[in-house]
Parts: sequence; structure tokens; C-alpha cells
Amino acid sequence: MIKVSGLTKDYGARRAIDNVSFDAQQGEIVGFLGPNGAGKTTTMRILTGYMPPTDGEAIVAGYDVVEESLEVRKRVGYLPETVPLYNDMIVFDYLKFMGELRRIPNVEDRVEEALDMVGLYDRADGYIGNLSKGMRQRVGLAQALLHRPEVLILDEPTIGLDPSQVVEVRELIKEIGKERTVLLSTHLLNEAQNICDRVLIINKGKIVAEDTTENLQARLLGAERVTLRVRGEAEDLLQTVKKVKGVQSATAREDGAVEFEYSSGRDVRPEVARQVVNAGYDLIELRPIGMSLEEIFLELTGSDAKRK
Repeated sequence: MIKVSGLTKDYGARRAIDNVSFDAQQGEIVGFLGPNGAGKTTTMRILTGYMPPTDGEAIVAGYDVVEESLEVRKRVGYLPETVPLYNDMIVFDYLKFMGELRRIPNVEDRVEEALDMVGLYDRADGYIGNLSKGMRQRVGLAQALLHRPEVLILDEPTIGLDPSQVVEVRELIKEIGKERTVLLSTHLLNEAQNICDRVLIINKGKIVAEDTTENLQARLLGAERVTLRVRGEAEDLLQTVKKVKGVQSATAREDGAVEFEYSSGRDVRPEVARQVVNAGYDLIELRPIGMSLEEIFLELTGSDAKRK
């Protein structure tokens, strides 16, 4: 539903995005991660027809964003970082107004459908200015969903929300993403890890990684890490683990557990478990340790991101 090839955007002498290429399919939530100024918002504005690229091609819902901009806009729902709302309007009236601008048939029925989808049906008669930040964000999502778009583009959708509101909006996005293509910009790493099927990491205008979180972990580590814990004293546990063929390294931790690594091409955990049990230990934990998305992000974006 989204296919980007060689997308480039220059602001005078400054290159905001540089030869960006990626795709996103229907029913997929793709996280777009990067430090501030990395090029996330610029890319999204191009995909929504807000601005043209300097070079490259972007196809959204089967249409070129430059040559067929109006067709793209009919099929894209966009929630910018700052939601454009009118505080002195009633929620229902605002959504009806936005639907009329889009020339949506049976607009009142569609407004009711969008309100129900975002859980705002009981707030339809309230003024937007009286809503909480989380509720206002829901109004913005309802506006983006009014015309039943095939593609939903969300720029920092949970910024400024309190923890309970963040959870609500995330659950809503996950539900929406079951049927639509969702491109989600964020700098909250746990957000991407919680709701995205795949992540794109952009730094200085270039895509530096594109994969699932699990695959990124394996690629960066080059090996799998595991925590092993047994009941009681474990004086010889470290040596038992080291003797297992395929274990690359093993270290004892202060809490009594052992961490070991093995090549991602051969899973040695069953053999480690057998050897530990045969040695007379009661095995109580054998748990993989992955890199956090934060560690992956810092590894790929380097010192510039670490200073932010």
C-alpha cells in the first residue's frame, strides 16, 4: 500500500531526506523511528501530498503522490503531530464539517461510525476545547478515519499524553492496523516495540535499518544470549555450561545466574538444559536476552543520537 523509492527532499542547501526507500503492506503497522530532525515528518508530509519531493518516487494506495496527488489524498488519513482542531466547535459538528470538505456521502452516518471507532460516541455533543489531550487526540484520529482511508499516517500520535491515554491510543491504533496500512512516526522506542510489526530507523535523512525488532536484535548481536538459573548453590554450573558444544562464551553473574551466548544458526538450549539437569541441578530458568530497541536504536544511529 506504500512503496517509496529513492525519495529525496532538499530545503535549500540542506538535505532533509536522502534516497529513502521502503514499503508497507495492508494490515501492517510500520514504526518510523529516528532522532529529532532525522527526516520522519518530511517523509510523511510527502506521502500525504502536503509537499513534493525533490527526487524519487512514492506510491500510496496505488497512486503517485506527485502525479496523482488528489487520488492519494482520498485514500490517506493523516494525523499530524499538532492536531488541527477548532476548540469552539462541538465534536460532532467538527467531524461533519471535515466530512463535508471531503464531500463524503451520508456524512452524518460516517461521523457516527468514526466516533464509535475511536470510543467518543458519548462525547459527540461536547465542545472540543473542553476535552482532555487524550480525547482531542481521538478526535484527530476520527477525522483521519472519516473517509475510510486505506492508509493511515500518524506523526507522533501519543506525544503529550499521560500514561493511561497512551495505552488507550496504542490499543486503538493496533485495532485500526488490522485492516489498514499504518505508518507510525515516533521517538518512543517502547511504543514501536509494543505496537509495530516492523520498524524503520532513519538517521540524518537515511534509512539505517528496516526489519522486525527480533531480526534487528539477531543481526546486531550475531549471536543469541541466554540467562540460565538453577535452584540453590551452583559452584560448578559455569563449567557445565562451557562444556556444551556450540556455547561461544559463558559468564557467572553476581546473583548466581549464568549468561551464555551461542551462534544464532544453532540452538544449543536443549543440550544445555540436559547437561545442567544431568549434573544434578534443578533448572528454574532458561530465558533468552535480546537487545532492547533502545540499544538497537543507539547502535545504529551512533553518537549523534546518544547526545540527544
